[in-house]
Amino acid sequence: MAASEETSALFPIFILTIMALPLVPYTIMKLCRAASKKTKTIHCQCSECLRSGKYHKSIFKRISNFSTCSNLTLVLLWVVMIFLVYYIKNMSSEIQVFEPFSILGLEPGASESEIKKAYRRLSIQYHPDKNPDPEAHTYFVEFISKAYQALTDPISRENFEKYGHPDGKQGFQMGIALPQFLLDIDGASGGILLLWIVGVCILLPLVIAVIYLSRSSKYTGNYVMHHTLYTYYHLMKPSLAPSKVMEVFIKAAEYGEIPVRRTDTEPLQKLFLLVRSELNLDLKNIKQEQAKFWKQHPAMVKTELLIQAQLTRESAALSPGLLGDFKHVLELAPRLLEELMKMALVPRNAQGHGWLRPAVGVAELSQCIIQAVPLSARKTIGGSTEGIAPFLQLPHFNEAVVKKIARKKVRTFQELRDMTLDERAELLTLVAGFSSTEVQDVERVLEMMPSLTVEVTCETGGEEGIQEGDLVTVHAWVTLERTNGLVGALPHAPYYPFQKEENFWFLLAEPTSNNVWFSQKVNFMDEAAAITAASKAIEETMEGSGADVKETSRAVREAVEKVRAGSRLVLGKFLAPPEGNYSLVCHCVCDSWIGCDKKVNLKVKVLKRTRAGTRGGAAAEEAVMDDGIEEEEEIEEEEDYESEYSEDEADKLDTKKKSVANGKVTAKGSSSEGSGSDEE
Repeated sequence: MAASEETSALFPIFILTIMALPLVPYTIMKLCRAASKKTKTIHCQCSECLRSGKYHKSIFKRISNFSTCSNLTLVLLWVVMIFLVYYIKNMSSEIQVFEPFSILGLEPGASESEIKKAYRRLSIQYHPDKNPDPEAHTYFVEFISKAYQALTDPISRENFEKYGHPDGKQGFQMGIALPQFLLDIDGASGGILLLWIVGVCILLPLVIAVIYLSRSSKYTGNYVMHHTLYTYYHLMKPSLAPSKVMEVFIKAAEYGEIPVRRTDTEPLQKLFLLVRSELNLDLKNIKQEQAKFWKQHPAMVKTELLIQAQLTRESAALSPGLLGDFKHVLELAPRLLEELMKMALVPRNAQGHGWLRPAVGVAELSQCIIQAVPLSARKTIGGSTEGIAPFLQLPHFNEAVVKKIARKKVRTFQELRDMTLDERAELLTLVAGFSSTEVQDVERVLEMMPSLTVEVTCETGGEEGIQEGDLVTVHAWVTLERTNGLVGALPHAPYYPFQKEENFWFLLAEPTSNNVWFSQKVNFMDEAAAITAASKAIEETMEGSGADVKETSRAVREAVEKVRAGSRLVLGKFLAPPEGNYSLVCHCVCDSWIGCDKKVNLKVKVLKRTRAGTRGGAAAEEAVMDDGIEEEEEIEEEEDYESEYSEDEADKLDTKKKSVANGKVTAKGSSSEGSGSDEE
C-alpha cells in the first residue's frame, strides 16, 4: 500500500515531464520567431503608411494579435505546468530517508546514554499513555521506536550502519506514476486503465497522423492547395498576356472556398459599377459582357471584384460583410502569386526552359496589388513604358498631378527620381501644389525605393568556349541600394492591409523565343541566411575548381563582405542550347515596387561540339584572332515582353561590352530605371 501511494505521488511529476518535453522547445521556437520578426519592422515613415494602422501596435491590436488559438493554448499549458510545480513542491506525501539520529534529535555518533535520554524525553511527549492523539501514537511507533531500536539493538544497528535501514537490505521497487484509482484493477478502474493505455498509446498518435496526412495531402509546403497548383499549371500559357493573368490567378482553390452570401449580392453589384472600366469588357456588347461576367462561378466573381476594389482603391465602399472577405483575399494573394510565378517558370521543354511573358505578367499583377494601382495605369504614355503606374504608388499622387508635372517635361518616373531634392521640391510645390509635409512624404518614399545593380557571368568552369550541351554556370551578384542607406526594408504599401516583404525574381531569358533559361528568387531581408547560402555556394564552387584552402577562405570572406554591403549571390546552372549566337536579357523584377525592375543585356555564343569530343579550343581561338576581339553583332528588334501595355516601339537599348574568352561571358548593369534600360 505504501509503495502504491508513493508511486501515486509521483504522478504529477510524470505529467509535468510529459508536458515539458514538447512545450519548452516549442516555446523557445516561438520566442525566436517573435524576436526575428521584431528585426524586420523597418518600414516607410510617410503619413499614409502611418495612417494605415498596420504598423501601429495599440493595446487592443496587441491583444488581438496575441489572442490566437495557439498562443492561448500555450499560455494555458504553462499555467498548468506552474500549478504542477507548485503542487509537487508542497504535496504532503514526500519520500523521506530513514535517519534515526535526526528523528531522536541527536548528532551522528551520539553515545548510548544520550540515545536513551533522548528516547525517554520523546516517550513522555509521544507515548500513547501520555498523549492520546492518534497521530502521536503513529509517530511514536513508526519513527521513535524504530529509531531507538536501530541505535540500541546490536543487530538493528549493524543493519542500519551497513544497509541504511534497521530491517536490513531493502529491495528496489519499480512503480507506475499513475493515480491510485487507476492501479486498482478491480471493478471499473481496470476499464479506466485500459482506456488510458488505448487512448494515449493508440488513439492519440492515430489522430495526429490522420490530421497530418489529411493536411499534407491537401496543401503544399507553402500552404497552397495542390488543386491550385494543378489549375495554375494547366491554365498557364506561353503567350498569356498580363491582363489575362488575373483570370488565371482568381481560379485558385482557396478563393473557390470563399463563402458567397445572399447579403453580398447588392454590395457586389455596386462594386461592379465602380470597377467596371477595369474588367476588360467589350463596350460594344456591354450587356452581353455583363451577363457573361455574372454567369461565372460566384466565388470567382466575388474574388475578382474584391481584387479590383484593391487595385482601384475602392475598399472604403465595401460593406462590413465584404470587408472581411476582402482582407482574406489580399492575405492569400502574395502566397498564390508566388506559386503562379513558379508555374510560369517551371520547365516546359526539353531544355528545361520556362516562359518569360507570363512570368512578367505575374510580377506586374503582384506589383499592382501591393501598391493598389490599376492595371490600366501601366499603358504606355509619352516616353514611359510603365505609364503613370509608378507615379501612383507615391503618396498624394493622382492622375491630375501626373498631368501637371508632365507639362514641365517630367514624363517618366526615372526623370523624377533623377532630380535633385531642391528641384523636386520646387516642382511638387509650385506645379503640383503640394505642401511641405506632402513633399516630405514623397521624399521618404523615394528614399525607400530600391536601386538595383546586376553583375552576371555565364561560364563553363576551366574550359574554353561554350559548346552545345555544356553545363553552363550562371554567377550573378544583385546589389540593392537605397538613398536612406537601408538594405532590407518593408515596401511602401499603405493600401495593402498586411506587412509584406519585398522579393525579387532573377530571370535569365531569351525574349525572341519567350524562354527563361534560369530563374531564382532573391530576398534582402535575412542577411544571416544570405551569408550562409553564399558561403556554402562559394566553397562548393572553389572546391570544384581545385582551389586550395587559402583561396577558398579568401573568396568566402569577399562574398560575406558583399552580402553585408547589400548584395545577394545568384548561382545556378543550365544546359547550353544548340550552336548559335543568343541575345539574352537578365531581368530582375520586384513583386512589390513599380518601376524598380532591372534589365541587363547579355550575349552568349555557343559553339558546335567537335566530333572528337574535345572542347574545340582551336575553333574558339581562331574566331577570336580574326579581328583581335570578338565581333559584336547587332541586336535584332525583339518583341518586348516586359508589358502588354507597351507600344510596339523599337527598344533603344545600349549594347554592353562583352568579354567572350575562356568560356566566360560577363555583363554589368547599373542604375535602376523604370523602363529597365541600361546605362553605359
